[in-house]
Amino acid sequence: MTCEGLLRCFHGLTALDEECFLALVEAEEPLTVDEVADAVDRERSTAYRAIQRLLQTGFLEKEQVNYDDGGYYHVYSPTDPSEIAADMRRLLNDWYAKMGQLIQTFEDKYERSEHAPSVVEG
Repeated sequence: MTCEGLLRCFHGLTALDEECFLALVEAEEPLTVDEVADAVDRERSTAYRAIQRLLQTGFLEKEQVNYDDGGYYHVYSPTDPSEIAADMRRLLNDWYAKMGQLIQTFEDKYERSEHAPSVVEG
């Protein structure tokens, strides 16, 4: 597994989501959806959906840029890698605790049935 594979593993992201994330990481400044779409050679709507998934997972930050004469647009940049790593550690710890509980439940359930008195038919 590569470190980028963690994006898929922890958050169920797609290959396109990773491409968009990498395009934003490699950019020298925040990008618009149109610029991300151009960078990954996809339609704007496809890139927009990937960006929305990345925003939901906390991998991107969104900033509003206002025009002088009114109106605005959004630009996107990657979240600080240490914040993303801290979130993945939290998710891993949560998963580990849940798995520990399931293992204990398994052990309790089957340990009792092993020691239960057997019924003799006669």
